[in-house]
Amino acid sequence: MMRKKVIVAGHICLDMTPFFPESGRSKVSEILMPGKLVETKGISISTGGAVANTGLAMKILGADVRLMGKVGTDEIGEMICNILKRYDADRDMIRAEKEPSSYSVVLAIPGIDRIFLHCPGANDSYGADDIQEEALREADLFHFGYPPLMKKMYEEDGRELIELFRRAKEQGCATSLDLAAVDPESNAGKANWKRILKSVIPYVDFFVPSIEELCYMLDEERFKEWQERAGDRDITEVIDVDHDIRPLADQCMALGCKVLLLKCGVPGLYYRTASRDVIDEISPKISLDPEAWAGKEGFERSYKPDAILSGTGAGDTSIAAYLTSVLEGDTAEECIRLAAATGACCVSAYDALSGLKPLEELRKRIADGWEKATETGRKGL
Repeated sequence: MMRKKVIVAGHICLDMTPFFPESGRSKVSEILMPGKLVETKGISISTGGAVANTGLAMKILGADVRLMGKVGTDEIGEMICNILKRYDADRDMIRAEKEPSSYSVVLAIPGIDRIFLHCPGANDSYGADDIQEEALREADLFHFGYPPLMKKMYEEDGRELIELFRRAKEQGCATSLDLAAVDPESNAGKANWKRILKSVIPYVDFFVPSIEELCYMLDEERFKEWQERAGDRDITEVIDVDHDIRPLADQCMALGCKVLLLKCGVPGLYYRTASRDVIDEISPKISLDPEAWAGKEGFERSYKPDAILSGTGAGDTSIAAYLTSVLEGDTAEECIRLAAATGACCVSAYDALSGLKPLEELRKRIADGWEKATETGRKGL
């Protein structure tokens, strides 16, 4: 059977992740101090961003994927393209002269949430015209990731992002959208994301952001309350389904969301789908069974990982497994289980791809009773 064709487009960068030894300390200020020499144990250098993390993961999992993004002609751009070339995935990269390539320095200190030092680079000039309509016409699924880290995509109330998704739907693609966290003091943080999402969600079939990103964009007052409640803890440790997650899901469904997947960190994944009439609007190219997908809601707890080295790319690769499972014709419940399982595999490596396992291997391990990691997040379901 011919495989479905996928485009994964959006943000791409080079991730540099130093290996920090276990220190027993729980505060960044106890480790990173002015004038202090911090010894590391090596470094992981890999591609990052939604294009590389989700796109290459889908390719590794067996999907027929084209990766589309923009990098410079500098040394970092060369490194990104050389890595993509190993997977035969560099052909659709735009090489922009006089623009820097994007990079992130990922500080994954044991026991402390990750800190990112990020240069958006050529991602800032990426726009709707950088993806040809012929490519969209040939694709069955179009996935776009990280518009909050791409200046042209959030300027003018998301005009380019909305136009891109409108074109994708016009060409008959099923569509998927992932977001990214933003600094509230940055230009992206000051964009009117509620307005942007209201305009773009009607063109999105699978909406797959993290709960924190979504809350900041749709309900900033609620997000501030979460931050106060969490204190020094991670937000996902203090929220529950009934009072925190479901109200945001309600807002998404009211905006026209068809299939919603919310990444909720260590606790797991929340999912919800619209009525049969709405699910019926998803492109027939991906052969989704409306009867099997309509009216679903649940919280899939995380599986217990074999090791925890870094959360880098865990959300992106979970989405990769989810979308690949969708293309294979699985039920909504099976797709969400494979997404959770892939997230558990991803954290066992420093980069996004080294921990990936074939979907069939994950299905077997789940069937054999793979232990769940936590009960957090189940309240109300």
